[in-house]
Amino acid sequence: MSTHEPPADRDGCPAPTGADSPTRSAVVSAGASADRSADRVAADAADAGERAAGTAGTAGTAGDAGIAEDTEEPARSRSRDLLLLTGVCLFVLLLVNAFVARPFSVPSASMENSLRPGDRLIVNKLSYAFGGHPERGDVVVFDGTGSFLRKPVERDGFWTGLRSFGRTVGLVPAGDTVYVKRVIGVGGDRVTSAGPGHPITVNGVPVDESAYLAPGDEPSAVAFDVVVPAGKLWVMGDHRTASRDSRDHLGEPGGGFVPEARVIGRAAWVVYPVGHWSSLDRPAAFAATGGTGGHGDQR
Repeated sequence: MSTHEPPADRDGCPAPTGADSPTRSAVVSAGASADRSADRVAADAADAGERAAGTAGTAGTAGDAGIAEDTEEPARSRSRDLLLLTGVCLFVLLLVNAFVARPFSVPSASMENSLRPGDRLIVNKLSYAFGGHPERGDVVVFDGTGSFLRKPVERDGFWTGLRSFGRTVGLVPAGDTVYVKRVIGVGGDRVTSAGPGHPITVNGVPVDESAYLAPGDEPSAVAFDVVVPAGKLWVMGDHRTASRDSRDHLGEPGGGFVPEARVIGRAAWVVYPVGHWSSLDRPAAFAATGGTGGHGDQR
C-alpha cells in the first residue's frame, strides 16, 4: 500500500492526514494483523511443541521398545539354552541307565553282611557286554521273572512295550521281580552241598565262604546236587538263613536256575549310606575253582 494516498475509513469519511495519526482502519488493521500474527506464532509454537512432544514420545517409545526387546531377547535365549541343556542331560542319563550303569536299592536282608537293607548299589551293565559272562563269586542283579517267579501273562501292546522300555532305562521302578544274589555256579558247573556242617562244592572243589557269609550261617542248611545248564546260573544269598534263592526253587519250573539273559548287571559299588561305601569285588575263595569247567574257563 502507498504511503502517499490516505486510506479511506470504513464509513467512507476521509481519514486524518497527520503523520502521527494513524487511521482508524490502520489501527484496527495493525491490531488485527498483530493479533493474527500473535495467534499464528502461538499456533506455530503449539504445533512445534506438539511435533516435538510427538517426536520425543516416539523416540521414547522406540527407545523403550528397544530396551524391552534387548532385555527380553537374552532372557528367551537363556531359557532356550536351559531347556536344551536339561534335555541333553536327561538324554545322557537315559543312555547311561540303559547301557552303562544303573542305581538300585537293596530291599531285604538276604545279602547281609555284604549288603544291608536300604543300601544303594551302582550296577555295572557293561560287565557282561560284548560276549562277557557272569563269573563265580560275582554279585549280580537280575530279573527273577520265569525263574524265581512265574512269568505273568501280559498282552502284547503299546503300553506293555512302553513299560518294558521304561524299566530298561530306569524311568519305571524295577518292582518286586528284581533280585540281588551271589553267583555260585555257572553253566556247566556241578554244585553240591551235603547239608549243615559241610561246605558248598563246585565241580568237587570246596569253597571257603567265611569271608562273606553272615555270622553264624551255615553254607547251606539243605543238601542238594545240581548241574547248571548252559546259559544259566546258580545263585545264593550271603545271609543263607534269610535268603530265598536257587535252593528254594529246585522243584519249580526252571529248577531255580537264572538265565544269563535276565541278568541286568554286576553290582559293583555300594554308594549309600556314606559309611557303607565299598566295592563288591569277586572273593578270592572262588579262585580255587578255576580250571574245573564252566563257561568262566572256556572264554
